[in-house]
Amino acid sequence: MKPALQERLNQIADRLQDKDVLSGAGLGNEIGFYIFDYPPEHELEVRQHVQFVIDHLAKKRADIKIAHINLFELVVAVLKERNLLDRALKLQREKGDAELYKALKGPLHEEKIAKALITAADPQSHAMILLSGIGSAWPLIRSHTLLNALHPLMAGKPLVVFYPGSYDGQGLRLFDRLTDRNYYRAFRLVP
Repeated sequence: MKPALQERLNQIADRLQDKDVLSGAGLGNEIGFYIFDYPPEHELEVRQHVQFVIDHLAKKRADIKIAHINLFELVVAVLKERNLLDRALKLQREKGDAELYKALKGPLHEEKIAKALITAADPQSHAMILLSGIGSAWPLIRSHTLLNALHPLMAGKPLVVFYPGSYDGQGLRLFDRLTDRNYYRAFRLVP
């Protein structure tokens, strides 16, 4: 792992405890959405570190209740709940990715996934929500549209997105390859 990434990972726990992050203070009128972007080839290390931070904070700061949602696991749960998972897998095998994507546009619309995420995360009972699994859920879920759909639903709670790619404050670039200039309302968690 690159030393610069390790330094940034080591700052996450402190940032999640920061009163400004927890309260959303100093953000103007924006909601407290934060992006922790990282090189996608370090996905496994970041996953492990996120779990380490969650476990660490549960022991050291039990007053900070954190909900962690893996977007890919949420998508699978939504499809199972609607009895669509087996049919989706069969459709993908028989007709390919394009047909699957077209068939799941409705059931996996960003507003439906945003509501499912809020139900699963229960922001009223948590100080913040961590969101991972963005890369695994692509292209079924587009992060910028999901984040836009989440804005009115977060009840003022901060959301931290672990993003395999880069965020320059103006746009998201998934896997450092796919440019999406449609999202600019988040702050970098760690520079």
